[in-house]
Amino acid sequence: MPVLNLRTDFAPPGDLVTEMNALGRRARAAARKIALAPAQTKDTALRLISERLRAERDTILAENARDVEAARAAGQTQALVDRLTLDEGRLNAIADAVAKIGALPDPVGRQIAAFERPNGLLIERIAVPLGVVGVIFESRPNVTADAGALCLKAGNAAILRAGSDSHRSAMAIARTMRAGLEAAGLPADAIQIVPTRDRAAVGAMLAGLDGGLDIIVPRGGRGLVERVQAEARVPVFAHLDGICHVYVAAGADLAMARTVVLNSKMRRTGICGAAETLLVDRACAETHLAPLVTALLDSGCAVRGDAATQAVDGRVSAATDVDWRTEYLDAIIAVRVVDGLDAAIEHIETNGSHHTDAIVTDDMAEATRFLAEVDSAIVTHNASTQFADGGEFGFGAEIGIATGRMHARGPVGVEQLTTFKYRVHGNGQTRP
Repeated sequence: MPVLNLRTDFAPPGDLVTEMNALGRRARAAARKIALAPAQTKDTALRLISERLRAERDTILAENARDVEAARAAGQTQALVDRLTLDEGRLNAIADAVAKIGALPDPVGRQIAAFERPNGLLIERIAVPLGVVGVIFESRPNVTADAGALCLKAGNAAILRAGSDSHRSAMAIARTMRAGLEAAGLPADAIQIVPTRDRAAVGAMLAGLDGGLDIIVPRGGRGLVERVQAEARVPVFAHLDGICHVYVAAGADLAMARTVVLNSKMRRTGICGAAETLLVDRACAETHLAPLVTALLDSGCAVRGDAATQAVDGRVSAATDVDWRTEYLDAIIAVRVVDGLDAAIEHIETNGSHHTDAIVTDDMAEATRFLAEVDSAIVTHNASTQFADGGEFGFGAEIGIATGRMHARGPVGVEQLTTFKYRVHGNGQTRP
Protein backbone atom coordinates (compact mmCIF):
# COMPACT_ATOMS: atom_id res chain seq x y z
CA MET A 1 0.00 0.00 0.00
CA PRO A 2 1.62 3.31 -1.04
CA VAL A 3 2.66 5.69 1.71
CA LEU A 4 3.25 9.38 1.05
CA ASN A 5 6.83 10.51 1.45
CA LEU A 6 6.81 12.32 4.78
CA ARG A 7 9.21 15.12 3.92
CA THR A 8 8.65 18.38 5.76
CA ASP A 9 8.91 20.45 2.61
CA PHE A 10 8.86 20.01 -1.13
CA ALA A 11 11.09 21.28 -3.89
CA PRO A 12 9.64 23.60 -6.56
CA PRO A 13 5.92 24.53 -6.54
CA GLY A 14 5.36 22.34 -9.59
CA ASP A 15 6.54 19.32 -7.64
CA LEU A 16 4.25 20.30 -4.77
CA VAL A 17 1.20 20.38 -7.02
CA THR A 18 2.17 17.03 -8.53
CA GLU A 19 2.57 15.41 -5.13
CA MET A 20 -0.59 16.97 -3.76
CA ASN A 21 -2.61 15.75 -6.74
CA ALA A 22 -1.12 12.28 -6.23
CA LEU A 23 -2.26 12.45 -2.60
CA GLY A 24 -5.76 13.22 -3.90
CA ARG A 25 -5.71 10.23 -6.27
CA ARG A 26 -4.72 7.91 -3.43
CA ALA A 27 -7.51 9.34 -1.29
CA ARG A 28 -10.03 8.79 -4.10
CA ALA A 29 -8.97 5.15 -4.45
CA ALA A 30 -9.18 4.65 -0.68
CA ALA A 31 -12.58 6.38 -0.53
CA ARG A 32 -14.08 3.81 -2.92
CA LYS A 33 -12.99 1.01 -0.60
CA ILE A 34 -14.04 2.76 2.62
CA ALA A 35 -17.47 3.54 1.15
CA LEU A 36 -18.12 -0.19 0.77
CA ALA A 37 -16.52 -1.28 4.05
CA PRO A 38 -18.88 -3.07 6.46
CA ALA A 39 -19.86 -1.12 9.56
CA GLN A 40 -18.16 -3.70 11.77
CA THR A 41 -14.85 -3.25 9.95
CA LYS A 42 -14.95 0.53 10.30
CA ASP A 43 -15.82 0.21 13.98
CA THR A 44 -12.95 -2.23 14.50
CA ALA A 45 -10.58 0.26 12.87
CA LEU A 46 -11.81 3.04 15.16
CA ARG A 47 -11.39 0.83 18.23
CA LEU A 48 -7.84 -0.05 17.16
CA ILE A 49 -7.06 3.62 16.50
CA SER A 50 -8.32 4.54 19.97
CA GLU A 51 -6.14 1.85 21.53
CA ARG A 52 -3.09 2.86 19.52
CA LEU A 53 -3.47 6.51 20.45
CA ARG A 54 -3.12 5.44 24.08
CA ALA A 55 -0.29 3.03 23.32
CA GLU A 56 1.67 5.67 21.40
CA ARG A 57 1.14 8.24 24.15
CA ASP A 58 4.83 8.90 24.80
CA THR A 59 5.66 9.40 21.12
CA ILE A 60 2.71 11.71 20.49
CA LEU A 61 3.34 13.78 23.62
CA ALA A 62 7.05 14.07 22.78
CA GLU A 63 6.25 15.43 19.32
CA ASN A 64 3.68 17.77 20.84
CA ALA A 65 6.26 19.04 23.32
CA ARG A 66 8.46 20.00 20.35
CA ASP A 67 5.54 21.92 18.82
CA VAL A 68 4.84 23.70 22.11
CA GLU A 69 8.51 24.61 22.58
CA ALA A 70 8.69 26.01 19.05
CA ALA A 71 5.48 28.02 19.57
CA ARG A 72 6.80 29.57 22.78
CA ALA A 73 10.13 30.36 21.14
CA ALA A 74 8.24 32.10 18.33
CA GLY A 75 6.44 34.29 20.85
CA GLN A 76 2.98 32.84 20.27
CA THR A 77 0.21 33.86 22.65
CA GLN A 78 -0.61 31.84 25.73
CA ALA A 79 -4.07 31.17 24.28
CA LEU A 80 -2.54 29.55 21.18
CA VAL A 81 -0.06 27.58 23.26
CA ASP A 82 -2.94 26.28 25.38
CA ARG A 83 -4.90 25.20 22.27
CA LEU A 84 -1.78 23.47 20.99
CA THR A 85 -0.75 21.67 24.17
CA LEU A 86 -1.52 18.01 24.77
CA ASP A 87 -1.11 16.19 28.06
CA GLU A 88 -2.07 12.69 29.13
CA GLY A 89 -5.60 13.77 30.03
CA ARG A 90 -6.20 15.55 26.73
CA LEU A 91 -4.77 12.65 24.75
CA ASN A 92 -7.02 10.23 26.63
CA ALA A 93 -9.97 12.48 25.77
CA ILE A 94 -8.99 12.30 22.08
CA ALA A 95 -8.85 8.52 22.26
CA ASP A 96 -12.21 8.45 24.06
CA ALA A 97 -13.78 10.58 21.33
CA VAL A 98 -12.56 8.19 18.64
CA ALA A 99 -14.05 5.25 20.55
CA LYS A 100 -17.37 7.09 20.95
CA ILE A 101 -17.50 7.75 17.22
CA GLY A 102 -16.98 4.04 16.63
CA ALA A 103 -19.94 3.28 18.89
CA LEU A 104 -22.34 5.49 16.91
CA PRO A 105 -24.84 3.93 14.47
CA ASP A 106 -23.45 3.57 10.96
CA PRO A 107 -24.78 6.51 8.91
CA VAL A 108 -24.04 4.84 5.57
CA GLY A 109 -26.75 2.87 3.83
CA ARG A 110 -29.60 4.09 6.04
CA GLN A 111 -32.91 4.62 4.31
CA ILE A 112 -33.83 8.30 4.54
CA ALA A 113 -37.12 8.00 2.64
CA ALA A 114 -39.07 5.48 0.57
CA PHE A 115 -42.16 5.87 -1.58
CA GLU A 116 -44.06 4.13 -4.37
CA ARG A 117 -45.12 5.82 -7.59
CA PRO A 118 -48.49 5.17 -9.30
CA ASN A 119 -46.67 3.19 -11.99
CA GLY A 120 -45.36 0.73 -9.41
CA LEU A 121 -41.80 2.07 -9.16
CA LEU A 122 -40.36 1.81 -5.64
CA ILE A 123 -37.96 4.69 -4.88
CA GLU A 124 -35.59 4.83 -1.92
CA ARG A 125 -33.39 7.70 -0.76
CA ILE A 126 -30.24 6.15 0.75
CA ALA A 127 -27.38 7.80 2.66
CA VAL A 128 -23.98 7.46 0.99
CA PRO A 129 -20.54 8.97 1.79
CA LEU A 130 -19.48 12.35 0.44
CA GLY A 131 -16.21 10.90 -0.91
CA VAL A 132 -12.97 12.72 -0.08
CA VAL A 133 -13.10 15.40 2.61
CA GLY A 134 -10.30 17.95 2.96
CA VAL A 135 -9.81 19.53 6.38
CA ILE A 136 -7.55 22.56 6.80
CA PHE A 137 -6.92 23.44 10.43
CA GLU A 138 -4.59 25.46 12.59
CA SER A 139 -3.33 24.86 16.10
CA ARG A 140 -5.56 22.19 17.62
CA PRO A 141 -3.93 18.75 17.15
CA ASN A 142 -7.11 16.97 18.32
CA VAL A 143 -8.72 17.94 14.99
CA THR A 144 -6.49 15.32 13.33
CA ALA A 145 -8.16 12.52 15.26
CA ASP A 146 -11.68 13.99 15.33
CA ALA A 147 -11.78 14.69 11.60
CA GLY A 148 -10.13 11.45 10.57
CA ALA A 149 -12.42 9.35 12.77
CA LEU A 150 -15.63 11.13 11.70
CA CYS A 151 -14.74 10.80 8.02
CA LEU A 152 -13.93 7.12 8.44
CA LYS A 153 -17.19 6.38 10.26
CA ALA A 154 -19.12 8.09 7.46
CA GLY A 155 -17.30 6.08 4.79
CA ASN A 156 -15.13 8.94 3.53
CA ALA A 157 -11.42 9.40 2.98
CA ALA A 158 -9.80 12.42 4.66
CA ILE A 159 -6.95 14.67 3.60
CA LEU A 160 -5.81 16.74 6.58
CA ARG A 161 -3.65 19.84 6.45
CA ALA A 162 -2.43 20.92 9.88
CA GLY A 163 -1.15 24.37 10.73
CA SER A 164 2.59 24.86 11.08
CA ASP A 165 2.26 25.18 14.86
CA SER A 166 0.73 21.70 15.28
CA HIS A 167 2.52 19.97 12.42
CA ARG A 168 4.60 17.48 14.44
CA SER A 169 1.70 16.56 16.73
CA ALA A 170 -0.68 16.07 13.81
CA MET A 171 1.83 13.93 11.94
CA ALA A 172 2.29 11.67 14.95
CA ILE A 173 -1.46 11.26 15.45
CA ALA A 174 -2.04 10.61 11.75
CA ARG A 175 0.67 7.93 11.63
CA THR A 176 -1.03 6.20 14.55
CA MET A 177 -4.41 6.34 12.84
CA ARG A 178 -3.02 4.97 9.59
CA ALA A 179 -1.55 2.04 11.50
CA GLY A 180 -4.97 1.34 13.01
CA LEU A 181 -6.58 1.36 9.56
CA GLU A 182 -4.06 -1.13 8.21
CA ALA A 183 -4.48 -3.38 11.25
CA ALA A 184 -8.22 -3.52 10.47
CA GLY A 185 -7.58 -4.39 6.83
CA LEU A 186 -8.57 -0.96 5.48
CA PRO A 187 -6.44 1.28 3.26
CA ALA A 188 -4.15 3.57 5.24
CA ASP A 189 -4.67 6.24 2.61
CA ALA A 190 -8.19 6.77 3.93
CA ILE A 191 -6.50 9.17 6.38
CA GLN A 192 -3.67 11.21 4.91
CA ILE A 193 -1.97 14.30 6.27
CA VAL A 194 -0.29 16.87 4.09
CA PRO A 195 3.40 16.40 4.99
CA THR A 196 4.52 19.98 4.43
CA ARG A 197 4.28 23.32 6.15
CA ASP A 198 4.35 25.06 2.78
CA ARG A 199 1.26 27.26 2.55
CA ALA A 200 1.08 26.58 -1.17
CA ALA A 201 -0.33 23.17 -0.22
CA VAL A 202 -3.47 24.97 0.97
CA GLY A 203 -3.83 26.51 -2.47
CA ALA A 204 -3.56 23.08 -4.08
CA MET A 205 -6.35 21.81 -1.84
CA LEU A 206 -8.55 24.81 -2.58
CA ALA A 207 -8.11 24.06 -6.28
CA GLY A 208 -9.58 20.61 -5.61
CA LEU A 209 -6.49 18.41 -6.15
CA ASP A 210 -7.40 17.82 -9.79
CA GLY A 211 -10.76 16.36 -8.85
CA GLY A 212 -9.44 14.54 -5.80
CA LEU A 213 -11.48 16.52 -3.23
CA ASP A 214 -15.26 16.66 -2.84
CA ILE A 215 -15.57 19.12 0.03
CA ILE A 216 -13.37 21.30 2.26
CA VAL A 217 -13.78 22.10 5.95
CA PRO A 218 -11.65 24.92 7.41
CA ARG A 219 -11.02 24.92 11.16
CA GLY A 220 -9.28 28.08 12.28
CA GLY A 221 -9.34 31.83 12.47
CA ARG A 222 -11.12 34.36 10.31
CA GLY A 223 -8.20 34.75 7.90
CA LEU A 224 -8.13 31.05 7.06
CA VAL A 225 -11.90 30.74 6.69
CA GLU A 226 -12.15 33.86 4.52
CA ARG A 227 -9.46 32.54 2.20
CA VAL A 228 -11.09 29.13 1.92
CA GLN A 229 -14.54 30.59 1.23
CA ALA A 230 -13.12 33.01 -1.36
CA GLU A 231 -10.85 30.60 -3.24
CA ALA A 232 -12.24 27.09 -2.88
CA ARG A 233 -13.41 25.43 -6.08
CA VAL A 234 -15.28 22.74 -4.15
CA PRO A 235 -18.11 23.13 -1.60
CA VAL A 236 -17.18 24.38 1.88
CA PHE A 237 -18.61 23.57 5.32
CA ALA A 238 -17.62 26.47 7.56
CA HIS A 239 -18.50 29.36 9.79
CA LEU A 240 -16.74 32.69 9.55
CA ASP A 241 -17.43 34.11 13.01
CA GLY A 242 -19.13 32.95 16.18
CA ILE A 243 -20.92 36.15 17.17
CA CYS A 244 -23.27 34.48 19.63
CA HIS A 245 -25.96 36.25 21.67
CA VAL A 246 -27.82 35.62 24.90
CA TYR A 247 -31.15 37.44 25.07
CA VAL A 248 -32.57 37.79 28.57
CA ALA A 249 -36.27 38.28 27.86
CA ALA A 250 -38.98 39.85 29.99
CA GLY A 251 -40.03 36.43 31.29
CA ALA A 252 -36.53 35.36 32.42
CA ASP A 253 -35.79 34.01 35.88
CA LEU A 254 -32.88 36.08 37.20
CA ALA A 255 -30.99 33.21 38.83
CA MET A 256 -31.23 31.13 35.66
CA ALA A 257 -30.24 34.09 33.52
CA ARG A 258 -27.14 34.70 35.64
CA THR A 259 -26.09 31.05 35.38
CA VAL A 260 -26.67 30.82 31.62
CA VAL A 261 -24.97 34.15 30.84
CA LEU A 262 -21.86 33.39 32.90
CA ASN A 263 -21.48 29.93 31.42
CA SER A 264 -22.12 31.16 27.88
CA LYS A 265 -19.41 33.80 28.21
CA MET A 266 -16.86 32.60 30.75
CA ARG A 267 -16.72 28.79 30.66
CA ARG A 268 -14.27 29.02 27.76
CA THR A 269 -13.92 32.43 26.19
CA GLY A 270 -11.89 31.34 23.16
CA ILE A 271 -14.35 28.96 21.50
CA CYS A 272 -16.76 29.78 18.70
CA GLY A 273 -19.81 29.05 20.90
CA ALA A 274 -18.87 31.65 23.52
CA ALA A 275 -21.40 34.46 23.89
CA GLU A 276 -20.12 37.81 22.64
CA THR A 277 -23.24 39.96 23.21
CA LEU A 278 -25.81 40.09 26.00
CA LEU A 279 -29.20 41.61 25.21
CA VAL A 280 -31.55 42.48 28.08
CA ASP A 281 -35.21 43.32 27.60
CA ARG A 282 -36.03 46.80 28.87
CA ALA A 283 -39.09 45.29 30.59
CA CYS A 284 -36.83 43.45 33.06
CA ALA A 285 -33.76 45.70 32.94
CA GLU A 286 -34.56 47.38 36.27
CA THR A 287 -34.27 44.05 38.12
CA HIS A 288 -31.97 42.02 35.87
CA LEU A 289 -29.44 44.31 34.19
CA ALA A 290 -27.33 45.38 37.17
CA PRO A 291 -27.00 41.88 38.70
CA LEU A 292 -26.00 40.39 35.35
CA VAL A 293 -23.46 43.10 34.58
CA THR A 294 -22.01 42.89 38.10
CA ALA A 295 -21.70 39.10 37.86
CA LEU A 296 -19.82 39.41 34.58
CA LEU A 297 -17.49 42.10 35.88
CA ASP A 298 -16.82 40.21 39.11
CA SER A 299 -15.96 37.08 37.11
CA GLY A 300 -13.19 38.98 35.31
CA CYS A 301 -15.10 39.86 32.15
CA ALA A 302 -14.77 43.35 30.66
CA VAL A 303 -18.14 44.85 29.73
CA ARG A 304 -18.74 47.28 26.89
CA GLY A 305 -22.25 48.66 27.02
CA ASP A 306 -24.81 51.12 25.78
CA ALA A 307 -25.83 54.14 27.89
CA ALA A 308 -28.25 52.13 30.02
CA THR A 309 -25.60 49.52 30.78
CA GLN A 310 -22.92 52.10 31.57
CA ALA A 311 -25.29 53.70 34.06
CA VAL A 312 -25.44 50.60 36.29
CA ASP A 313 -21.69 50.26 36.93
CA GLY A 314 -18.78 52.64 36.50
CA ARG A 315 -16.55 49.79 35.31
CA VAL A 316 -18.53 49.48 32.06
CA SER A 317 -16.90 51.14 29.07
CA ALA A 318 -18.83 52.57 26.12
CA ALA A 319 -19.68 50.17 23.31
CA THR A 320 -19.22 51.27 19.70
CA ASP A 321 -21.02 49.99 16.61
CA VAL A 322 -18.06 47.69 15.97
CA ASP A 323 -18.59 45.93 19.32
CA TRP A 324 -21.97 44.57 18.24
CA ARG A 325 -20.26 42.75 15.36
CA THR A 326 -17.09 41.58 17.11
CA GLU A 327 -16.08 38.03 17.97
CA TYR A 328 -13.84 38.76 20.95
CA LEU A 329 -12.75 35.19 21.80
CA ASP A 330 -11.72 36.74 25.09
CA ALA A 331 -13.18 37.80 28.44
CA ILE A 332 -15.03 40.75 26.87
CA ILE A 333 -18.75 41.09 26.23
CA ALA A 334 -20.98 43.77 24.69
CA VAL A 335 -24.25 44.50 26.52
CA ARG A 336 -27.32 46.32 25.22
CA VAL A 337 -30.83 46.97 26.50
CA VAL A 338 -33.47 46.33 23.83
CA ASP A 339 -37.15 47.13 23.54
CA GLY A 340 -38.61 43.64 23.55
CA LEU A 341 -38.42 40.49 21.48
CA ASP A 342 -38.76 42.17 18.08
CA ALA A 343 -35.83 44.45 18.79
CA ALA A 344 -33.73 41.54 20.08
CA ILE A 345 -34.36 39.50 16.94
CA GLU A 346 -33.63 42.52 14.75
CA HIS A 347 -30.33 43.10 16.56
CA ILE A 348 -29.29 39.45 16.17
CA GLU A 349 -30.23 39.31 12.49
CA THR A 350 -28.41 42.59 11.80
CA ASN A 351 -25.23 41.91 13.76
CA GLY A 352 -24.99 38.16 14.30
CA SER A 353 -23.22 35.46 12.33
CA HIS A 354 -26.00 32.82 12.32
CA HIS A 355 -23.95 30.56 14.61
CA THR A 356 -25.59 30.11 18.04
CA ASP A 357 -28.06 32.33 19.86
CA ALA A 358 -29.94 31.83 23.12
CA ILE A 359 -33.05 33.12 24.84
CA VAL A 360 -33.61 32.95 28.59
CA THR A 361 -37.30 33.09 29.49
CA ASP A 362 -40.07 31.19 31.25
CA ASP A 363 -42.57 32.53 28.71
CA MET A 364 -43.12 29.76 26.14
CA ALA A 365 -44.66 32.17 23.63
CA GLU A 366 -41.49 34.29 23.70
CA ALA A 367 -39.31 31.19 23.41
CA THR A 368 -41.32 29.74 20.52
CA ARG A 369 -41.05 32.95 18.51
CA PHE A 370 -37.32 33.30 19.18
CA LEU A 371 -36.59 29.70 18.18
CA ALA A 372 -38.63 30.08 15.01
CA GLU A 373 -37.52 33.53 13.90
CA VAL A 374 -33.80 33.67 14.74
CA ASP A 375 -32.12 32.30 11.62
CA SER A 376 -29.08 30.69 13.21
CA ALA A 377 -27.65 27.21 12.87
CA ILE A 378 -28.26 26.62 16.59
CA VAL A 379 -30.83 28.34 18.81
CA THR A 380 -31.23 27.48 22.49
CA HIS A 381 -33.89 28.13 25.11
CA ASN A 382 -32.75 28.38 28.73
CA ALA A 383 -29.41 26.76 27.86
CA SER A 384 -25.86 27.98 27.40
CA THR A 385 -24.54 28.84 23.94
CA GLN A 386 -21.51 26.68 24.78
CA PHE A 387 -23.53 23.57 24.01
CA ALA A 388 -22.71 24.35 20.37
CA ASP A 389 -20.47 21.31 20.13
CA GLY A 390 -20.74 17.98 18.34
CA GLY A 391 -19.84 16.01 21.45
CA GLU A 392 -22.61 17.72 23.41
CA PHE A 393 -25.06 16.90 20.63
CA GLY A 394 -24.18 13.20 20.94
CA PHE A 395 -22.19 13.15 17.68
CA GLY A 396 -19.03 11.86 19.40
CA ALA A 397 -17.12 14.84 18.00
CA GLU A 398 -17.47 17.32 15.18
CA ILE A 399 -15.49 18.22 12.12
CA GLY A 400 -16.63 21.82 12.47
CA ILE A 401 -19.66 24.09 12.83
CA ALA A 402 -21.42 25.05 9.61
CA THR A 403 -23.54 28.19 9.32
CA GLY A 404 -24.29 28.04 5.59
CA ARG A 405 -27.41 26.70 3.96
CA MET A 406 -26.14 23.41 2.63
CA HIS A 407 -27.44 20.15 4.05
CA ALA A 408 -24.95 20.36 6.94
CA ARG A 409 -25.75 23.10 9.45
CA GLY A 410 -24.56 23.37 13.04
CA PRO A 411 -22.14 20.71 14.33
CA VAL A 412 -20.94 18.58 11.41
CA GLY A 413 -20.91 14.97 12.58
CA VAL A 414 -21.10 11.61 10.84
CA GLU A 415 -24.62 12.04 9.43
CA GLN A 416 -23.71 15.44 7.97
CA LEU A 417 -20.68 13.84 6.27
CA THR A 418 -23.01 11.81 4.06
CA THR A 419 -25.11 12.74 1.08
CA PHE A 420 -27.70 10.52 -0.60
CA LYS A 421 -28.60 8.76 -3.79
CA TYR A 422 -31.84 7.28 -5.09
CA ARG A 423 -32.44 3.59 -5.67
CA VAL A 424 -35.28 2.92 -8.07
CA HIS A 425 -36.80 -0.58 -8.18
CA GLY A 426 -39.04 -1.62 -11.04
CA ASN A 427 -40.49 -4.70 -12.71
CA GLY A 428 -40.07 -3.75 -16.33
CA GLN A 429 -41.63 -0.25 -16.38
CA THR A 430 -40.82 2.00 -19.31
CA ARG A 431 -41.58 5.70 -19.63
CA PRO A 432 -44.34 6.56 -22.12
